[in-house]
Amino acid sequence: MERILVIGANGQIGSELTEALADIHGAENVIAADIGPRSLAGAERYETLDVLDNARLRQCIDGHGITQVFHLAALLSVTGEQAPLRAWMLNMNGLLNILEIARERTAAGQPLRVFWPSSIAAFGPHTPAVDTPQLTVMDPTTIYGISKLAGERLCEYYFAKYGVDVRSVRYPGIISYKSPPGGGTTDYAIAIFHAACRGEIYHCYLGPESTLPMIYMPDAIRATIELMQAPAAQIRVRSSYNVAGVSFNPRQLADAIRRRKPDFRVDYRPDQRQSIADSWPRSLDDTYARADWGWTPAIGLQPMADDMLLHIGKTVRQCTQAA
Repeated sequence: MERILVIGANGQIGSELTEALADIHGAENVIAADIGPRSLAGAERYETLDVLDNARLRQCIDGHGITQVFHLAALLSVTGEQAPLRAWMLNMNGLLNILEIARERTAAGQPLRVFWPSSIAAFGPHTPAVDTPQLTVMDPTTIYGISKLAGERLCEYYFAKYGVDVRSVRYPGIISYKSPPGGGTTDYAIAIFHAACRGEIYHCYLGPESTLPMIYMPDAIRATIELMQAPAAQIRVRSSYNVAGVSFNPRQLADAIRRRKPDFRVDYRPDQRQSIADSWPRSLDDTYARADWGWTPAIGLQPMADDMLLHIGKTVRQCTQAA
């Protein structure tokens, strides 16, 4: 029986991943952990945990008999630029703490399977922007992207040298109605729905033609779980897999919203986040993920937009009635 630890369980991905894993493995077998108090439902057990506290991390993994770790704690692209040293410390040392424990467990015959997310931020201005290959030039321009590229190399190293069963995907921008926009460059694609449902003009910090790879949260969660469930012999990539969902730009997303809300308006005001977006791919080639563990996206632009409007619209109406 698997015993699973989700670190960063209060975050955008972690909150929904915890619920999905509890549905599969039973809530009693999933331990949610984050640095602050519990903020969302999911697993039966919650641990307050700083991934930089190595002793506490070991105590949590050993005490609960953990067999799988989903390590999601990180500072994202925009927030990372505001505190680059803090971002490097959290993003790199947290991963190293996990990998070292996994190395020791593997050597002792008690392997620990590890999931760690990379990102399209690991690419850069000299990366081919269209159908970005699995293996290509990677020259990230943000501390978040630099930490993700370094993390990919560490994951591959710990697998090649120590046999650690570490797995990863390069997440595109992730869209979800269950959590508010965070510190990511792609979070306009969440904030825009909140503005549309409130009947407001959305002031977009990216230009209308800024095409980026995106993925709807149900597809992102499914990709994560399918990768972790795949037999180890099928996992040929131990750095991080390209995983594609759907690529679009703010204009196309606004058009999809206007099919349901014809009066919706967007005002484009590009800021410093535009240069980050311009350094990232426009679409991804995920041939390796499709071939190795059967990945295929299921949710396109219009179904995603319709679902976001439905759920965020309900939330906005409830807040209005409560007020």
